[in-house]
Formats: sequence, structure tokens, C-alpha cells
Amino acid sequence: MDRPGQAWCADITYPPMRRGFLYLVAIMDWFTRKVLAWRISNTLEADFCVEALNESTHRFGPPGIMNTDQGSQFTSLAWTDRLKRSGTRISMDGKGQVGAKR
Repeated sequence: MDRPGQAWCADITYPPMRRGFLYLVAIMDWFTRKVLAWRISNTLEADFCVEALNESTHRFGPPGIMNTDQGSQFTSLAWTDRLKRSGTRISMDGKGQVGAKR
């Protein structure tokens, strides 16, 4: 990577709460290492991830490549269609994650 916007990544983390977990997605630019957008949710539906993707794309333009794991949020039609419509190449790491769609 030699410039911002070439490649982004996204991941979800699960901060524990008193009752269960809160789900936090962050979208980051690989070159600058800056968080471009984030969202929290109390469910693991794909919606909050797509909202963060929409915000980051609106603010910074679409990336050349989006790298994620193979979690169900990132393999969902809502997520992949949004990336494909903007011309972004999809890169997914990992094999055999729980809940991954193939």
C-alpha cells in the first residue's frame, strides 16, 4: 500500500457488557491505520456493518480493496452487493470460521 484508499479492512469485536455483549464494527484504512467509521449494535445483523461501510464510502470514496474475515456480516448480500456496486474488490481472510458462508 502506498496511498490512502487503496485498501480498507473491517472487523467486529465483542466488548462484554453486564448482560451479554455489545458488537462494535470498525472500518480502517490500511495505509493510514485510521478508523474511517464505526458502529455499535446489540445484534449481529449485517445492518450496522453496512451503515459503517456507507458512511466511510460517503466520506472518503470507495476503496480499491476491502479486506475482512468470512463472518456472516461480511459475506451477506447487503455487504458484498454494496462493495460490488462501488467497484471495490473483495478480499476475505481465513478458512472455517464459525458461521462463515462459502
